[in-house]
This record gives sequence, C-alpha cells and structure tokens, in this order.
Amino acid sequence: MRLLALNCGSSSVKFAVVDTSTGERIVSGAQETDDRGPGPGIDAVVDQIAGDAQIVTGLQGIGHRVVHGGETFRESVRIDARVQAGIESVSGLAPLHNPANLLGIRKLEIAFPHLPQVAVFDTAFHQSLPPRAYLYALPRALHADHGVRRYGFHGTSHRYVAQEATRIFGLPAERARIVTAHLGNGCSTAAVLGGRSVETSMGFSPLEGLVMGTRSGDVDPGLHVFLAERLGLDLAGVTNLLNRESGLLGLSGLSGDMRELEAAEASGNESAALALEIFCYRLARQVAAQIVPLGGLDALIFTGGIGENSARIRRQVLEFLAPLGFVIDPRANADHGRETRGMISQPAPPFAGVVATDEELLIAGDTARVLAGREAPIPGSGESG
Repeated sequence: MRLLALNCGSSSVKFAVVDTSTGERIVSGAQETDDRGPGPGIDAVVDQIAGDAQIVTGLQGIGHRVVHGGETFRESVRIDARVQAGIESVSGLAPLHNPANLLGIRKLEIAFPHLPQVAVFDTAFHQSLPPRAYLYALPRALHADHGVRRYGFHGTSHRYVAQEATRIFGLPAERARIVTAHLGNGCSTAAVLGGRSVETSMGFSPLEGLVMGTRSGDVDPGLHVFLAERLGLDLAGVTNLLNRESGLLGLSGLSGDMRELEAAEASGNESAALALEIFCYRLARQVAAQIVPLGGLDALIFTGGIGENSARIRRQVLEFLAPLGFVIDPRANADHGRETRGMISQPAPPFAGVVATDEELLIAGDTARVLAGREAPIPGSGESG
C-alpha cells in the first residue's frame, strides 16, 4: 500500500510517501515553518506531491501524526468529522501542535478528497500508563473534570524504537524491559515493558521532565509565582520563559543546539560544558528512576537527532549509569553503533544501543492497518509497518 505520512510540528512539516509492503520511501522531505505558522509548509508539501502525477495516482491513503488525543483516543483511527471534532476538543492541551495537525488534515482533505485519512496519536502509546504513574497528587476532580493528568509525548518515536530494539537485539517480546531516550530539541524517555509504555518523563505538557533545547524540564512549581513577582511577568510570560528561554539555551547563554554547544565545549567554554553535564545528569537520573516500574532493565536505547548522533552525550550518560552495570564500547559509541548493529556497550544486560527513529514509517504502517481493518501489532512484536 502506498501512503503519504504527514508530520506537522510547531517548527517543521515532515512528510514521506511510503510503500508499506517494502518499507521503501518513494519520496520524503521537510519544510521549516516560520512566523506564518505551518500553513505555507503544508501548502509546499501538497504542491510537491500533487505535482507528481505518478505518485498521486498510486496513493491509497494519508496518515497524520496528531500530538494530543487526550483520553479520547487510545489508538490510531480513521478520520471523519467526529474525529476532527475530538482532536479540536483537546487542542487546549496542546495549543502549539493540535491546531497545526488539524490544519494539515483539512488542507489534505481539500487537496485529495478521494483519499481516506488516518490519525496516529502521539499520546496514545502512553495511555497504557497505570493510575499510579499518570495521576498527579492533586484533587481528583481536576482529572475528572478538566483532564489534568500526565499524558506523555513522542509516543510514535518511543513505540517505533522499542519495537525495532526488540527485533534487532533479539529481546523477548512479551517481557523486554527497555528505556527509550528520544533526544532532539524536545527530549523524553519512556519505560517500555513488553511493548507497553508504563512510565514516561513528559507529563501534562511537553515541558515536564528532561532538560531540552529551550525547555527547562522539571522545576519547582513555586517558581512560577516567584518569577512572576521578581520579573514582572504574567503567567503566559513565565510559561514562555520556561519553554523558549531555558534548557540548554538558558544554562549556556549561547544556544539550544547541541552541535553548537559541543563545539563551544571543545573550545573551552565552561558554560557550554556545564549545560551538557546537567543535560546528561538529568537524563541519567531519569533513566535510573524508570527502572522502578520496569522491575529491572535489559536495554537503554538512544534515538532522535542527539541520541543518534552525539557520542559525547551517550558516553557521559552511560558513565553516570555505570553503577547499574553499563560498560561502554568506546569504538562502537564513536561510530554510533553502525558496525555493531546499534550496540554501543558490552552486550550483557543492561546494554545500550542506538536505533534510528522513523516516525513516518510507523505512521504509514498504522494507516495501512487501520484502512485494512486490522488491529495494531502485538506490543513488542517488532512489527513496525
């Protein structure tokens, strides 16, 4: 089945036309967004696809990454008016992302009205979290009446990478204990037990958890009032500071881009070096914490732009985690695991590996299953589309 997978984010629009029978990408690309929002990027993707008659003729459906499904959507679904209304109803939980996702759905609906569309939800993978993991210690009415709970994000990436790691490293599908670390401009971890997410670092919003490019990650909630009073900010101003002016950018005073910070560290910049150390320490601490819901650990898998490409970050994280038994292979780590099928440590558990994420392939695979009326793959089976 030849399908278009569309991933409309707050900073870019990624797409791929995938043959799900082979996994081949017929064409793929990305468009950066600007102050005008994702619309121009989506229009550029539509023009590129529509301009190739051979691709359009063979298309059989469209799959969309939708960031937030709330508690309404626990799995991928075929899009109709009811589903669009459901996505819109939880847009307040992801105001930077769901409107962009809906815009993509509606523009593609106009451009290709004959093609069925499927929504693949980022939060759906984490709907398997137990109450002890997803509830905050707040009045229960806030959850019941307003949906206040931990949702988790990056679900398409965590799910794909956990499935691939299970397959590549020959782990037992029904009981594999994996922590996946998706590290990019946004960063999160997930504890995956037998293919099911049982814990994750992001929460009600993508701000919770790890240090990220420009996001603070976990901070004391009491800071909101303190910063508002000291800096003369309203609540929106404090939230903007934590989302866009903090993280690696705030710590270093230089950049939120890992590549720039590693170069600065190599040149002797102490602020860059400290920012990277804090990033690695907080990540290692989170990995260690996620062993609790797993009951042990078989593998730590790095993915995302930083996770796949920064040997320096992986090395320091594994050094922090040495008490858990990780023994890094310096040569394999420097090579990003290319010659060792992803393995970057000694293979005895717990081991560490690198697995390239492919959210578009997972979106296409889910779209094919939904359109064919099949159930999603058995958790941990290694099937990714």
